[in-house]
Amino acid sequence: MNTAPAPHTLTRPDTPFAVVDVHKALRNVERLARKADQLGVTLRPHVKTAKSLDIAALLHDGTPCPVTVSTLAEAEAFADGGYTDITYAVGIDPHKLPRVVALLRRGVTLRVLLDSREQVEFVVAAAREAGIAIPAQIEIDCDGHRGGLKPDAPELTAIGRILHDAGCLDGVLAHAGESYFAFSTEEQRLAAKNERDTAVAAAESLRAAGLPVDTVSVGSTPTAHAAEDLTGVTELRAGNYVFFDLVMAGLGVCQVDDLALSVVVTVIGHRPEYGWIVTDGGWMAMSRDRGTANQPTDQGYGLVTDLDGNLIPHLVMSAASQEHGTLTARDGATLPDLPVGTRLRILPNHACATAAQHHGYHIIDSSRPTREAPSIQAVWDRVSGW
Repeated sequence: MNTAPAPHTLTRPDTPFAVVDVHKALRNVERLARKADQLGVTLRPHVKTAKSLDIAALLHDGTPCPVTVSTLAEAEAFADGGYTDITYAVGIDPHKLPRVVALLRRGVTLRVLLDSREQVEFVVAAAREAGIAIPAQIEIDCDGHRGGLKPDAPELTAIGRILHDAGCLDGVLAHAGESYFAFSTEEQRLAAKNERDTAVAAAESLRAAGLPVDTVSVGSTPTAHAAEDLTGVTELRAGNYVFFDLVMAGLGVCQVDDLALSVVVTVIGHRPEYGWIVTDGGWMAMSRDRGTANQPTDQGYGLVTDLDGNLIPHLVMSAASQEHGTLTARDGATLPDLPVGTRLRILPNHACATAAQHHGYHIIDSSRPTREAPSIQAVWDRVSGW
């Protein structure tokens, strides 16, 4: 945690900078925690979005809980923070295994992910050389997205047996990546059902071959919220849900008012001949992600609010260069009068990508309204690198 004194309000730090509304983040956290309890599964949050020990402390009353990571830098930082139950949910390569072994020797249960015989062979070889089991999960392809084995793939049980014989078989993991293109409640429900059915079928195939499967892990933010029955599943993963973003709002998983992450920018110019308001927040502040471009409503690079978080009607960040953002009015609306020096907040398309542009978060709490601009409660660091 950054213990340096924080500036008083959102009017003080140099722009652009990232802001997290802790009230909304906690509300989002509590929503999925209730859902996991109802479904009877362990929630293993994915910390890849926030990459912050301080944000993670919101997940489980300030105490370490099972987490998922996307980089070994995250795994190491969270291990330093007292987290001992970690899944590294990106396919493993041999060069990273010394860092994996080092964490295991520290007493951290760090699971790796794989989907090929090549990966199995170097994981088992590393485990034998180190004299320590490396728990591994087999990635299962549930929707044609990225990697993984189909549950009926002939090599599934062969890989499982090699891992088991080396004391390394932990279970199976599936991620419904295509759920980010499920635009209706019914499509999301079916994606969640398919994710569960595929992972459970893979686990049953392994068990039918006499192999123990302790973990059956599924999850994405859309399917985690849409799931109705997780029979046969042991844990649920999701990460974006802590902040949410315009992609999730466009899918109907959340409302725009649920978005906890924004970026404060300053108006630095006007081009009335083009209908532009220019800010100092370009794609270096927001990222190049255009995740809503294929949704029914394209939100450009983000929606615009005032410093209190109130949406400015019809105003959208429609274009970006490296350090310049362009705001325009939609639907033939008139541009609002926003003088040079006006501070605004931009709600991002993709919280993971926008957060990655910043070193940390200025924390506000919208449950504590003030007469002035929102007060900054703290400045929280985030993990970077791989």
